[in-house]
Amino acid sequence: MSRNKPDHQINGMGGLMAYVFGLSGIINILALTGAFYMLQIYDRALASGSISTLVALSALAIGLYLFQGIFDILRSQILVRLGARLDERLAPLAHKVVIDMPRYGYSTAEATERGRDVDTLRGFLASPGLIALFDLPFMPIYLVFVWLLHPMLGLLTIGGAVVLGLLTLATELLTRRHAKEMLRSAVLRNAVIDSNARNSDIMHSMGITGRAIDRFERANRRHLETQTKTSDISGTFAGLSKVLRMMLQSAILGLGAYLTIKGELSAGSIIASSIVTARALAPVDQAIAQWKGMVAARRSHARLKETLAVITDDDGLLALPAPQESLTVEAITTVAPHTGAVLLSDVSFELKAGQALALIGPSGGGKTTLVRSLLGIWPTLRGAVRVDGADLKQWPASFFSEHVGYLPQDVALMDGTISDNICRFTDTPEPRSIIRAARQAGIHELIVRLPNGYQTELGPNGMSLSAGQRQRIALARALYGDPFLIVLDEPNSNLDSEGEEALMLAITKVRARGGIVVIVAHRPSALQPVDMVGVMQNGKLVAFGPKEDVIKPPAPQLVRQMPERVVAAE
Repeated sequence: MSRNKPDHQINGMGGLMAYVFGLSGIINILALTGAFYMLQIYDRALASGSISTLVALSALAIGLYLFQGIFDILRSQILVRLGARLDERLAPLAHKVVIDMPRYGYSTAEATERGRDVDTLRGFLASPGLIALFDLPFMPIYLVFVWLLHPMLGLLTIGGAVVLGLLTLATELLTRRHAKEMLRSAVLRNAVIDSNARNSDIMHSMGITGRAIDRFERANRRHLETQTKTSDISGTFAGLSKVLRMMLQSAILGLGAYLTIKGELSAGSIIASSIVTARALAPVDQAIAQWKGMVAARRSHARLKETLAVITDDDGLLALPAPQESLTVEAITTVAPHTGAVLLSDVSFELKAGQALALIGPSGGGKTTLVRSLLGIWPTLRGAVRVDGADLKQWPASFFSEHVGYLPQDVALMDGTISDNICRFTDTPEPRSIIRAARQAGIHELIVRLPNGYQTELGPNGMSLSAGQRQRIALARALYGDPFLIVLDEPNSNLDSEGEEALMLAITKVRARGGIVVIVAHRPSALQPVDMVGVMQNGKLVAFGPKEDVIKPPAPQLVRQMPERVVAAE
């Protein structure tokens, strides 16, 4: 499946849509069967008193009704499958955006809302609202039919169609603003739900649960208010539309009776005009009733096009040789994705194969931002991060899955088995590589003592394990496959002495095989296996070089820049 043109995934259904539109034309022509049947019954069969004519007309009408039903079922099934195909094509792309949005500063709730756009669009494709839109262009067929019966009936029907059209326009104008507010309030409410769910332990232990519920209640009340306003408008106009349509049908009957009395219309034409008028105005009535869904589908369609347009395609990137030489940072500047604040300014350094760098400095100095920039999690505003001379943008996605290992500061394991997490959910895991990574992280013995060993289900976020166990499994995940570049953000924050010893040994082995390690360090013990040290302060790399030159002996000015724990250790 090609993913290089996301917008084409939405617009590439034109052929099927044209086919459905053609089916709708046939269905709407066949919908005149009832009118023609009543016209012929009253004006021919009853007038002649011929049973054979009645039987022939009835048999023909039944056949036409059957064809209409078959085409209607066919149209419905095509639209359902069209929605399923669209979902199959777009859902993985949309989910990729859902995964990427939080690292650009968006809330989890807002990201999830983008993912629901595919569901909204798929649901609309199988809804009566879309069928009403397909039927609307064929209203002139019915208007012409009624006009041919009598011009006054045609004028009355056209007038009713115009009034209903104005109601549709009013519905659109009045619901547009409220629909946007409803979406914003829904995102806010979902953000509160997500925050409360993620912090349940804190809220329970510190007595915040009641206030959290109050906070949700306020957000939910706001959402209900906007939803009620939108529904009131749609419901009001839907009710008006229904009443006007019934009044128009009665008016058609009354006018038809008047014209019949005047000798300008036959009795069969009265029934036929009533049937056709009802059919002509039904799509408008249905569209107004389904307007809320139409607005949601249109908004989802526009947002999907906008969202999927930012997906970068790496299918055309040339497969570069496996990295084995260097990591170069060239004057990079990074800003916070959501606020635009400069977090990292003009940072440059180079590491060769077999080197390990420890990044130290005060909290908020830019260490984690630098780590995120090295891995492309946060794109750089200026400068470049190069691996073996090639910018990160030149490396395909397989580079990160095969040659990069990352242990974040906030350890998060995915819902799956220990084995799945260590091998990064690869389709063809290598048992030997999984066990080797676990041994390097010093977690193998603990895993095999579990009842299900490596097949132990971790559950959401791996909460069944201790913080130290989760960190060591995450370390094994970073080491899996012997990646060239390993980035560890405070890897020993939850480790005991045994875990720290395994960590130091793992870093030493990575260096011995020619890999590069970057560590964000707060504990002095993390400096033991490294040969390079960088000091981050206020978003700048204020010192960089061999460990013995940067830390020992500490110059007075450098002492003020370095963390107290590191200086004390020296």
